Amino acid sequence: MGDFDFDVIQRSLPYLWKGMQYTLTLTLTAMTGGIFFGTFLAMAKLSVISPLSIVASAYVNLMRSIPLVLVIFWFYFLVPLLLQGLTGATEPVPVGSDQTALISFTLFEIAFYCEIIRAGIQSIPQGQVSAGKAVGFTYAQLMFYIVLPQAFRNMIPLLLTQTIVLFQDTSLVYVISVTDFLGAAAKVAQRDSRLVEMYSFVAVIYFLISFTLSQIVRRLQLKISIATR
Repeated sequence: MGDFDFDVIQRSLPYLWKGMQYTLTLTLTAMTGGIFFGTFLAMAKLSVISPLSIVASAYVNLMRSIPLVLVIFWFYFLVPLLLQGLTGATEPVPVGSDQTALISFTLFEIAFYCEIIRAGIQSIPQGQVSAGKAVGFTYAQLMFYIVLPQAFRNMIPLLLTQTIVLFQDTSLVYVISVTDFLGAAAKVAQRDSRLVEMYSFVAVIYFLISFTLSQIVRRLQLKISIATR
């Protein structure tokens, strides 16, 4: 550790913080979109309307069966070609790295949040659903007043666990040259020839954030298990 240069980390903190801001923004945006659209996708998957259930199941199975980096590549390279064909442009219509990262991460996470939400919905006792139907609730009222509030309370630990995975996966945006936290550290490491210092610092930060969130998840699981006894 005699050659370990702590000063390069201190000098680069403002630049690294910008990268972390992007990482957190991408994580929170993809999480919000994933939970919002994943809720509707979960209800579609549980629907008694067969075509709707089949399409929802196919989407979930597709996204859960391919790597995230492949989804990023598909969107970054193929969507511009599709837009060119649809608009009749002479060249591929660029989507942009930031938009690609945001949309591809959201589309990918929808499938994973959907399965968590589906399991949460199915965990609600059928008797409560029957009671709601007996008093004249519509399907939408059953979901938004009885099922989903209870389901989300039970799902919070799993949703946070998936968000931790999402936070770690955001580092994949380097493949389309987006400067997230890891990307910022990589640029500093190459510029100053300090790979050990920068990558060690990144590893420590990722560990601290992920470990802290995992401890929060454990406490929430304990509280929920006590409350549901």
